[in-house]
Amino acid sequence: MNEFVADIDNPDGNTMTTSLEKRLFDELEQLVLIDPHTHINPHEAPSKTLADIMGYHYYTELAHSAGLKKSQIEEDGLDPKTKVGRLVEKLSDLDNTIQVSWLLEMCREFFGFTDDRITPDNWEGLYDTALAKMSEENWEQQVLEKSKLEKVFLTNDFDDKLEGFDTNVYVPCLRTDDLVFHFLKKSVRNRLNEASGIEVGDSSTFRAAIAKIFTHFVEKNAKACAISIPPNFSPQKVDAGSAAAVIKRTVKGQRLTSTEQEMLSSFAFWTLAEQCDEHGLPFDLMIGVNRKVYEGGVYQGQDLFDKRVSLLQYKQLFNAFPNVTFPVSVLGSTSNQELVSYSWIFPNVVTNGHWWYSNIPTYIEVDTRSRLEAVPRNKQIGYYSDMYKLEFALPKFRMYRRVLAKVLAADFVTGRGWTETQAIDFGKQVLRGNVETIFKV
Repeated sequence: MNEFVADIDNPDGNTMTTSLEKRLFDELEQLVLIDPHTHINPHEAPSKTLADIMGYHYYTELAHSAGLKKSQIEEDGLDPKTKVGRLVEKLSDLDNTIQVSWLLEMCREFFGFTDDRITPDNWEGLYDTALAKMSEENWEQQVLEKSKLEKVFLTNDFDDKLEGFDTNVYVPCLRTDDLVFHFLKKSVRNRLNEASGIEVGDSSTFRAAIAKIFTHFVEKNAKACAISIPPNFSPQKVDAGSAAAVIKRTVKGQRLTSTEQEMLSSFAFWTLAEQCDEHGLPFDLMIGVNRKVYEGGVYQGQDLFDKRVSLLQYKQLFNAFPNVTFPVSVLGSTSNQELVSYSWIFPNVVTNGHWWYSNIPTYIEVDTRSRLEAVPRNKQIGYYSDMYKLEFALPKFRMYRRVLAKVLAADFVTGRGWTETQAIDFGKQVLRGNVETIFKV
């Protein structure tokens, strides 16, 4: 490995720094990854047509924002090729976005696309080429190998049977939003009863049912529990007797007050944390999303965040479960500063990726720089793709690697005099090593 320590007095320093960034990036690019959070369906992991890629909510919501009518995007019975053609009409308004750069990178890497942009004149040839490639029998393995992906964490409903796929490659993760925030729905209660084999009617049977769910997931190689949380939620420990009364009223179909609803959610949440403690599972907290802010938005293009959320709302939780690791994702820069501070102080709080609206290079760079400077190096999960289709891992992780190489080059090699080897080792720990140790994979 070529050892290099930047000379800040060198008149060619900028060129050398650019070269340094490239060397660091090239080394990080060779690393085989574990993706610790996705929405992949393991039964249909890769895309079948270009519509599966361009139907990702980033493209539909951006196209809608730029003027394409929702009815044109979500028309009943719309065939995949026609949908792509309609979205392509708006790409000229979106070519400045990082999301379109992902699209181009996927098309170049996977389908041999050579033009500098996708246009109404060239998209049909690209569509047909992509369709032929995606139809190859080993397409899924091709994508995994080209993306250097060894394992992919899933987002599994609590009643998922977790059958029909390799759980060593597609690693189960118990997603629990419905249990905490939608237990008032009879359909959710019925699903829990069926999945657990327990008729839930009070706090003790609820706990027993959740315990059965955790046992099932752990036996199927689950490595984490996860939940997406609104900004106004403050989990508190709830007395079992009080919770029992609320659950009984819920099961009877009686209307709950807002206070009782909050009590029910807190009890469910606290029960999940207890099970994480018992089974040694990390509890991923994705904090701060408001659902359906833009009611007229396209599918998955309605949710936004605000700055009212504070990690102070979780102090009782973090203090009560010192043996549970909480990988925390936040949506705003002010929340990131707070997360850095909590990870600085609490041994069980870990910085986790760059979620959703924070997932653009400008915010990633600022957030990464603060984390690398302030948080213990063994407590940082650098990135996850949050993808719905396998092809997105390559451009998303590559975007993060570029930013990581830039920060390591400027702040650690040039700024502190680290060797390249030291910087690369740090980058590899953030990209993969900590995923292995935190999630025990």
